[in-house]
Formats: sequence, C-alpha cells, structure tokens
Amino acid sequence: MHQINHRLLDHADSEDALLNEFTNTSNNFSSSNRASKPLRSGGKVRLLKIVSLVTLTLQNAVLGISMRYARTRSGDMFLSSTAVMMAEFVKLLTSLVLVYNEEGSFEKWVNALHSTVIKQPMDTLKVGVPSFVYIVQNNLLYISASHLDAATYQVTYQLKILTTAMFAVTMLKKVLNIHQWSALILLALGVAMVQLTGTTDKVSTSGEQNRLIGFAAAIGACFLSGFAGIYFEMILKGSDVSVWMRNVQLSFLSLPFGIITCFVTDWDAIQKNGFFFGYDAFIIYLVVLQAGGGLMVAMVVKYADNILKGFATSLAIIIACVFSIYFFEFI
Repeated sequence: MHQINHRLLDHADSEDALLNEFTNTSNNFSSSNRASKPLRSGGKVRLLKIVSLVTLTLQNAVLGISMRYARTRSGDMFLSSTAVMMAEFVKLLTSLVLVYNEEGSFEKWVNALHSTVIKQPMDTLKVGVPSFVYIVQNNLLYISASHLDAATYQVTYQLKILTTAMFAVTMLKKVLNIHQWSALILLALGVAMVQLTGTTDKVSTSGEQNRLIGFAAAIGACFLSGFAGIYFEMILKGSDVSVWMRNVQLSFLSLPFGIITCFVTDWDAIQKNGFFFGYDAFIIYLVVLQAGGGLMVAMVVKYADNILKGFATSLAIIIACVFSIYFFEFI
C-alpha cells in the first residue's frame, strides 16, 4: 500500500445550528425559595454549556487527527461510504437510548417514537432534507481529507462559519453586526492565503492527491454544512420535539440515504471485498467518534450558541496544529 505522509485535520461534523434561548425571568417573586430555583437552573445550564463546548472542542480535534491518519496510513483502505453509514447507525442507537432515558419507561418510549415518527409522517419527512445533506457532506469530508494537506483542510473547512452566517441571514433574517462580519471576512482571507501558499506544497504533486478535488469537496461540504445547520435550527425552533428525538428522525432517515450511497459509489468494491473491508479496531473507534460528534453538536445547539461553537472549532484547530508539530513533525 502506497505510503502517504501523515498529517492531521479538523472536522467538524456534520451538522451546524444555533441556540435555543434559555433565560426565562419571572415577574413575581413571592418567596426567596421560588427565586432560588432559576439560580440553580441557570448554574446547571452554564455548567452544561461549558462541558458541551469543551467536549466538542476535543472531539473536533481528535476526529480531525483520526480521520487523516485513517485515510493516509498503510494497509487495506476501508470504504468511507460504509464508515459514514455506520456512524449514522451508531448515532441512531445512541439517540434511541437517550430518548428512552427521557421517557423513563419502555411503554412511554414506544409511544413517544410512534406518535412522533410514525403518526406525524410529514414532520418526519421534513427532517429528511438535512438527513440527506449530512450524508453527502460527510462523504465530501472524506474525499477532502484524502486530497488536501492538513493545514489547507483545517482552515478551508472553517468557511462553514461564513456559509452558516450567510444562510442565517437569508433564511432566518438574522442581523449580524460589523464586528461579526469583520471576523468572517478575516476568516475568508485566511482561507485564501492558506490555499495560495499551499499551491507550492509538494503534496500537490502526489499521484493520489489532487488539491483541486480536495478543495472543491471541502467548499461543497461548507455550503452543505451551513444550509443543513440553519434548516435544522428552523425545525428545532418550530416545534417542541426534543433534540434527541430529532436526532432519531435524522439518523432514521439518513440510513437509507447512506445505504444508497454505499451501493451507488462502492458497489463493486463491496461485492468484491465485503462491506467491512479494511475495518479494524481503529476504524471502529473512528465510527464511534464521528457519531459522538453529531450528538455533541445537538448538545451545543441546546446549551450554547453559534459564536461560542465557532470559538470551540477554532480552538480545536490550535490543538490539532500543536499535536501535529510535536507528534507528526508537520509545520
């Protein structure tokens, strides 16, 4: 197996969205006991916000490193389409467990799934749009990881912050201030500089790596990420269905798309070598890690906001770069 240089990357999962508002204040303060409850609740929300952001930051950094290593190491190469599908399957099982934990009993769990997923088919079908988009996005990320060096991939994929802002303005009629737009413009300039300086990178001469394909795949994933995140936010804010139940709907509808993608793009390879060709303990770990990223995004949607999520992603880049300098000798 041809040896490709090991570098790291950052990935952010699939699926970008903004925050639901959590601060409801009361006009009547009849007793100090009643007033203490919002304080305790607010403290819990702040703790969950910090925990979710820190966890997402670490998950992004570790996933980026792991994806790059998995796609460039020696040995039998697994099929990325099967890994994406298996990640959705793991996310579905995990979301079902979390919904069960919310409901508290098997009977309530079954009734909740039936009333939300089966008895409201149109509501479930609405989730089919981001489901399909996330599947395509994740496959594009694997393509990009195979063709771009770590630095270019890491910064280019951060354009999803810019595309998310664009879709927030056009779809949600959000208004961004001058400081926010300035930060987005600086981000875009940084991406352009990395791309220009990377054109002389020796990696671009590799027969197995095409910078144009990798860059196009990353840009496509950025636009899909922005659209899917804002669309998912619209769905979340338009009903009282829990985030975990929405994740059940997402994964339930993503699986058929994932199966179709597997057999359309890799049918010959699957038929020849098998669905799990190239899988080992590291690939199983990668699948679980990617599934966890989708769930962590849901946590950040619930307890943090998009600006803080952007900071978390940026911090993940720094962590990944430091890791690459000391462990992969990448500068």
